[in-house]
Amino acid sequence: MDRIIGIDYGRKRVGVAVSDPLGIFASALETVHSAKIIEYLKKYAENENVVRFVVGYPINMNGAPSEAAKDIDVFLKCLAKAFPEIPVTLEDERFTSVLAHRAMIDGGMKKQDRMKKESVDKISAAIILQSYLDRAK
Repeated sequence: MDRIIGIDYGRKRVGVAVSDPLGIFASALETVHSAKIIEYLKKYAENENVVRFVVGYPINMNGAPSEAAKDIDVFLKCLAKAFPEIPVTLEDERFTSVLAHRAMIDGGMKKQDRMKKESVDKISAAIILQSYLDRAK
């Protein structure tokens, strides 16, 4: 079954989300240490047919890439080298952390659990992926 992977890349942690086989819904999957993300994605791709990566890209309000974009550019090169046959789409990630916190509150997640940055990262990845899926349909 075809899967699209959403990625919220950070220097320390990477949030990962996955689409359903029909490409309609995004689900938070995992939070992975940045140094192990390529290894994690390779292992995931051994069991699932990954057809696209959607990577959150930080854009300032003026439309220019933010300072964090430099780290993501390095990651994108590693991703392209590890998966040359899988296309990558960049998705504006402005406000995804705010939306992730709002989703956790609306979903009834306890304050103690909302403070875990790992939860925010994987929910942000799901929001990035869902934004792409909604636009693609």
